[in-house]
Amino acid sequence: MQQDLLGGVRGDRRWRTFGELLADAAARFGDRPAVVDGDRTLSYRELGDEVRRTAGAMLAHGVGIGDRVAVWAPNSWRWIVAALGAQSVGAALVPLNTRYKGPEVAHILHRARPRVLVVADGFLGNDHLGMLAAEDVSVPCTVRLGGARDGALGWDGFLAESVTPDEVMTQVDGDCISDVLFTSGTTGRPKGVLTTHAQNLRGYFDFSRLAGFRDGDRYAIVSPFFHAFGYKAGWLSALMHGMTIYPHAVLDAEVLLDQIDRERIEVLPGPPTLYATLLADPRLRERDLSSLRLAITGAASVPAVLIRRVLAELGFERVTTCYGMTEGCALATISRPDDPVEVLTRASGRALPGIEVAVVDDDGNPVPHGGLGEVRVRGYNVMQGYLDATAETALKVDVEGWLHTGDIGRMDDDGNLSVTDRKGDMFVVGGFNAYPAEIEATLAEHPGVREVAVIGTPDERLGEVGAAFVIPSAAGAPSEDELITWARERLANFKVPRRVVVVDRLPRNATGKVLKNELRTMIATGA
Repeated sequence: MQQDLLGGVRGDRRWRTFGELLADAAARFGDRPAVVDGDRTLSYRELGDEVRRTAGAMLAHGVGIGDRVAVWAPNSWRWIVAALGAQSVGAALVPLNTRYKGPEVAHILHRARPRVLVVADGFLGNDHLGMLAAEDVSVPCTVRLGGARDGALGWDGFLAESVTPDEVMTQVDGDCISDVLFTSGTTGRPKGVLTTHAQNLRGYFDFSRLAGFRDGDRYAIVSPFFHAFGYKAGWLSALMHGMTIYPHAVLDAEVLLDQIDRERIEVLPGPPTLYATLLADPRLRERDLSSLRLAITGAASVPAVLIRRVLAELGFERVTTCYGMTEGCALATISRPDDPVEVLTRASGRALPGIEVAVVDDDGNPVPHGGLGEVRVRGYNVMQGYLDATAETALKVDVEGWLHTGDIGRMDDDGNLSVTDRKGDMFVVGGFNAYPAEIEATLAEHPGVREVAVIGTPDERLGEVGAAFVIPSAAGAPSEDELITWARERLANFKVPRRVVVVDRLPRNATGKVLKNELRTMIATGA
């Protein structure tokens, strides 16, 4: 069997589907702990059994190949089981952001049309079922991770009706859509990104080997499972190496540090916010963190001083940096084991095997090394397209197969990519993408707002946060607290602006487009 440059069998040749990956892991790792979630521990064999039961229940409730199953819940062992149960019978997973409010989720459900929706009992004070009750949403089967309520089945009740899944599972192949991850792009309109089992298995086998995963590692996953970082670079990659997964519903520094000490955690990926939070904990030095070996970060610019502190004060042996976007399976570049700290502090690594990365000018011509241009990506990782959006897909992926990321970056002579800015206006809040167009549309609904423009501004803890520039309507200028409350009632917290600036006008160019660079300058200079 052909070997790849990493010294192992390529992921797309070892397993065709996620179901085959799990069956292989259950056979190879047996009684080894697969997931430790509070007081519940599942071995690899038990995880396989739970997924098989769930797959049978999915079939019994009308799920089949080509259907979709949505999960709206925080990280837990049941999240993994629900996802793999659906994917094992050929359904595509639709992860939903746990911070979203009813209208945001309703819009995605209308687009995705899932056969089954799995929801949490409640999270961060939000009642998921209650939020959806106020929306015009109809899903054939809703399952609550708890007891039955308001027409939703309880988890045990859902599993009570089941059929044997074997025949259907054998019909699922690598070309089946494994997931539909919704991303908003610069227009702010959510779009569902379609990727397959084969794409993700190949990519994350390579990713996990280059990142430094080892057989049997203990892996704390704080990044949310609804995001590719917690899902694909998280538990999916962990299954490939027989690692033990420790899911966290939220980032609680004290809880996480205690677990690292007690369980001897070795792998801890996350956005820069995670490491900054741990470093700021007043009891940091009371814990034994000597087990920590591998940190993996991306999703935002990583300050050089933070990488040095992660190595020196948290004691990691290695920091891996990476770059990708949802439309490319969240894969593009990754640093290599022998990269010096000086490279890690300025770059996100080199292209993964089988993936091309280019930096080009506005005409699509390559930019000389060191010059700025748009980052484009081509390879097996590029999405199959946006869900029911052929025209939008054509704007994102050109006829030559290049994915236009909209990010601005430069490449050095060794192929290391540095992403320096965004061609669009998206900003990253604590690892979550926030899109100004969506926030602006929500603020514009307030009767006191005539016009509004939103930008990302630097924040020491979260990397970036939103700032809104508002031209008031004839009704008078709303207060900052009033507008922030308005947004918080309608949007996930990470999208809510932290600052509101009332202005008489917005700077515009000759065509009427708001000059957001001038707004950023106003914030930076205090003008």
